[in-house]
Amino acid sequence: MTTKVKIKIIDNSELREKIDELYEKINQVDLAKWSLRIAKHIFEIAEIDYHSIDAIVDGFAVNERWQTGNASIHEVRQASFKIHKIARECEAAIKKTAFRVAGQAVASGHRKEHAMVASDYAIKAIGLLYSNDRNAITSEREWQLNELKYFL
Repeated sequence: MTTKVKIKIIDNSELREKIDELYEKINQVDLAKWSLRIAKHIFEIAEIDYHSIDAIVDGFAVNERWQTGNASIHEVRQASFKIHKIARECEAAIKKTAFRVAGQAVASGHRKEHAMVASDYAIKAIGLLYSNDRNAITSEREWQLNELKYFL
């Protein structure tokens, strides 16, 4: 079943479909790992030092503990909510979107669908960073697809 894009983005639909097909075959823990990679990748591209933002560092750690059975879904959700609160309070569109990527990635421990939403927010971030340049968007989708293939 194809996931729906929940945000407005300019995208490479063909590559998103390929990602979506693989996404359906991969377990939730591996999707959580993939989505955290996406979040860290977007922070790097946007030159945002997330290491100094406790809610994000803690959120990534909670999700990683959840992956090994050492954190509850409740803890994952609470950690995600803290990151989304930061995003809501942020005025800079690129930062706000990067924080949304992180919040969705952390939330992937709650429901696997959050991994695809993190992926889409990453495309939104790339669109903001590169004025919706289709080559940059395609490059990001290719990177995401290659990262996801690692888990097959």
